[in-house]
Amino acid sequence: MQTICANATSMGGAVCIIRVSGNDAIGITNRIFRSARNKDLTQMAGYTVHLGEIIDGDGTIVDEALVIVYCAPRSYTGEEATEIMCHASAYIVQRIIELLMEQGCRIARPGEFTERAFMNGKMDLSQAEAVADLIAASNAATHRLAMSQMRGGFSQELKHLRNQLLEMTSLLELEIDFSEEDVEFADRQQLTALAGNIHQVLQQLIDSFRTGNAIKNGVPVAIIGPTNAGKSTLLNRLLHDDRAIVSDIHGTTRDTIEETINIQGITFRFIDTAGIRESNDQIERIGIERSWQKAQEAEIILVMTEGLDINMDLTTLSDKHIIKVFNKADIIDYSTLPLDANSISISAKQGINIDLLEQMLVKAANIKKVEDSDIIITNARHVEALRAALDAITKVEHQLTDGTTSDLIALDIHACIDALSEIVGDVTCEDTLHSIFSKFCVGK
Repeated sequence: MQTICANATSMGGAVCIIRVSGNDAIGITNRIFRSARNKDLTQMAGYTVHLGEIIDGDGTIVDEALVIVYCAPRSYTGEEATEIMCHASAYIVQRIIELLMEQGCRIARPGEFTERAFMNGKMDLSQAEAVADLIAASNAATHRLAMSQMRGGFSQELKHLRNQLLEMTSLLELEIDFSEEDVEFADRQQLTALAGNIHQVLQQLIDSFRTGNAIKNGVPVAIIGPTNAGKSTLLNRLLHDDRAIVSDIHGTTRDTIEETINIQGITFRFIDTAGIRESNDQIERIGIERSWQKAQEAEIILVMTEGLDINMDLTTLSDKHIIKVFNKADIIDYSTLPLDANSISISAKQGINIDLLEQMLVKAANIKKVEDSDIIITNARHVEALRAALDAITKVEHQLTDGTTSDLIALDIHACIDALSEIVGDVTCEDTLHSIFSKFCVGK
């Protein structure tokens, strides 16, 4: 496989790492490196570090550097590889990459190092995707979930399920081979119990996606209400920053504004929307339509008003957790208003009861505490495959009790296995692989 290279670290620090991987990675690196002890890198053992100089074709020193040698298959990619640690000058980094390319390297595509690790069996596809999640981790919870997946916790659960399914289908297919003898190798009650257990595990994994998605992307919270109700003021108060324009002029916010906030360890993705009212302004009407769209996408809705009544039809949001927020408590008397567990009076401008509103948001999010041993799904591709597997095993459960022949039951068990195999990459098409790894940064 052609040797590739790329800068694996961001510019701006003192030191940079350039990765090289492929059939001739050590040889190519050796040709631009002069060891301080006159050692030939191609003769060195793996996991050894060498001090020397990077030189160009006429022997001019480009930089002093350290080179780490990795021998196949004991490297990140499973291939022969090196890592060049040099000074983080933009000129030095670019010149070293040019020298590597002159010797036969090409620039790596985004995610190509990890893609090669997957192709060479160093990790399965779910673990490879966890590498990208680990790089993007913004808090302790996302970091913990990514580390668990990268170390294979999810993969081991899938392997266990697939082994159970393979055992089921092997017994059923054995019956097919001896169909003329009318022999039943697979006890239907035992298989039904096993299918039920698989169903339960799959459902638990799918249900965990709500928690995983909230941890990874934040709980979506839409702030809706009439114009001039204080929606943007509330967003700014929660952010402790003047993110949204605040004005007494009605209809100031004409598009949605999204920001994430961490409250008591939970990430919320707040969406400030255009004020909802009748309007002849075409641009404002588009903003109002987007407000309703964002409300449909959110899990929690903050319905804001500045009076005693909420004159809005909320029937289309009946499946959401709605918190009614009566604003401007510093100038409006809400003492006669019967407040319940899902309503509160505040002053976004003065900060009155904002802490209580934050507590209500945390309670409404209902994010369970994640233990290190928990397997939490954070990837939409994974949950889609799990749903396909669940559909297949549900069919199997029905077929085991309605007299369906063994060959038809085996087909749906195989469909369940194939769906799980897509997650770890056993039956994933090339287009899917390119789509996944193209989202990685260059050098990873």
